[in-house]
Amino acid sequence: MFSVDLSTSERGGLTVAVLRGELDVADAASVAADLTAAAESARVVIVDLAGLAFIDSSGVAALAKATRHARVGGGDLLLAAAQQPVLRVLATTRLAGAFSLHAGVDEAASSLGQSRAAVPEPVRSGLLPAT
Repeated sequence: MFSVDLSTSERGGLTVAVLRGELDVADAASVAADLTAAAESARVVIVDLAGLAFIDSSGVAALAKATRHARVGGGDLLLAAAQQPVLRVLATTRLAGAFSLHAGVDEAASSLGQSRAAVPEPVRSGLLPAT
């Protein structure tokens, strides 16, 4: 079983958390705790999902928990560069709209300070089809 690797760094004054591997029940609690801690020390955390090959419902719950915590604290958790398998799980669980999804880390960073359009970000970015 391949687990997940989480690393954080500062990039242009922003906190970027990089997830690689497979996020499932085995690592969901620790990822939620680490992302929540990152959100406590930074107003906005960009989570780079480019290297995340798999996520299950507990992994989605971990991302949702950290996002909720960040938003309650006046910040946000932005998801960037999610690959098709991850997007499929987000769409299947009907939670894609609960997240700020961006095509890449640079796009997520540039979206800060801009008001969100009426069209949900996953559709606007072409990550998910319009229904």
